[in-house]
Amino acid sequence: MDGVLVHEDQALPGAKEFLQRLIERERRFLVLTNNSIYTPRDLAARLARSGLTVPEESIWTSALATATFLSDQLPQGSAYVIGEAGLTTALHEVGYTLTDADPDYVVLGETRTYSFEAITSAIRLIERGARFIATNPDATGPSAEGPMPATGSVAALITRATGREPYFVGKPNPMMFRSAMNRIEAHSETTTMIGDRMDTDVVAGIEAGLETILVLTGSTQRADIEKYPFRPSRVLNSIADVVDLI
Repeated sequence: MDGVLVHEDQALPGAKEFLQRLIERERRFLVLTNNSIYTPRDLAARLARSGLTVPEESIWTSALATATFLSDQLPQGSAYVIGEAGLTTALHEVGYTLTDADPDYVVLGETRTYSFEAITSAIRLIERGARFIATNPDATGPSAEGPMPATGSVAALITRATGREPYFVGKPNPMMFRSAMNRIEAHSETTTMIGDRMDTDVVAGIEAGLETILVLTGSTQRADIEKYPFRPSRVLNSIADVVDLI
């Protein structure tokens, strides 16, 4: 989503035309984000404010991928959650109980205000046997004032205190793409991933067996590509260049 369709809540050139072409051609698609703070309804409203129409059922977040993973692993389980509505709602919808009393999992997601008390509780629950899950490994997130600590940084703090590494569900774990494809009944050989980051989007797309398109409107610039031992299928300037490929 960010860096491909929008940047700082402004639609990127070609984004509206790209989405319209997908709908006209009846292509199944999902808009993906590693951000676990917001529900799909919140994100659909945010995109609408940018002039982009995306139904909430066409949005797939790391929170939804995490909830799907946990429901598959342990149906009707319980979790102690550090996160916001995007994560707690997703877990409730798959039948999970949110509790601080002997939970099956500690689930860490993004939040605007990390609580030292909540982190301490997470550490103690993990030491007592709760399994440690995190929505994504992003170390920092953007803000108007500059980078701010995100899920990966707080996960590192908990790991240092407990000696337990989390299982990260979101990108660059290809599981996030596989769960997204299951959602729309897509197959890897006929699916394309479009992203703006080599280190999360492209590598996860390659590992999921997808065609990958890197657009240069976000985090990765053309000069950065040579730093990586893998390559996207295509490198394009922006989503506007993808429209004619659909």
